[in-house]
Amino acid sequence: MSTSSTNVLIRPGRIEDVETIHAALLRFGAHTGAHQEITSTPNDLRTYGFGENPAFSTLIAEAGGEFAGLCLHFPIFSTWMGRPGVYVQDLYVEDRFRGRRIGERLLRRVAQECRKDGGAYLRLSVDSDNETAKAFYERLGIAWSSHEQVQKIVGDAFFAFADAPEE
Repeated sequence: MSTSSTNVLIRPGRIEDVETIHAALLRFGAHTGAHQEITSTPNDLRTYGFGENPAFSTLIAEAGGEFAGLCLHFPIFSTWMGRPGVYVQDLYVEDRFRGRRIGERLLRRVAQECRKDGGAYLRLSVDSDNETAKAFYERLGIAWSSHEQVQKIVGDAFFAFADAPEE
C-alpha cells in the first residue's frame, strides 16, 4: 500500500458513523490493553455526541473511502490563560493506515478548528506506559506537563460523591 496521504479525507463525524466510532474505540481499547474498561455503547455515543447538546465532537479520517481513524474531542477553558482550548479524549488510527500522518492530520485539524474559535491550546492524556504515543506527541511538540497530574473518580465512587449531602 502506498504511504501517500494525499487521498485522505478528514471530515466531521456524523450520527450515521456511531457504530464505526464505537467499533474503533473498542479496537483502541484492545490496542492499549484496556478493552475491559470500555463500557460505552453506540447508543451512549449517539445520545451524548449527536443529541441536542453534544458533549463531544469527532473527526473521521478516510483513506481511499475506508475508515482510517478518528479524533474525539471537546472544548475546554483555561481560567489562567483566559482562553478556550480543546481536549482530545481519543485519537485512533487503524493499524493498516499508520505511518501516513493521519493522526497528525487529525490533531492539526482539531487545533485549527479550536484556533478559529479563539482557542489557544490543546490538551490530552497519554497512558503512562504507552511509549509509542508519548514519542509521537513529543515529535509534534505536544509536551508532557511535569507540573500536573490527572486525578479522577469514576463509577460507584463518583455516584456516592455526587449524591452525598452537602454539609
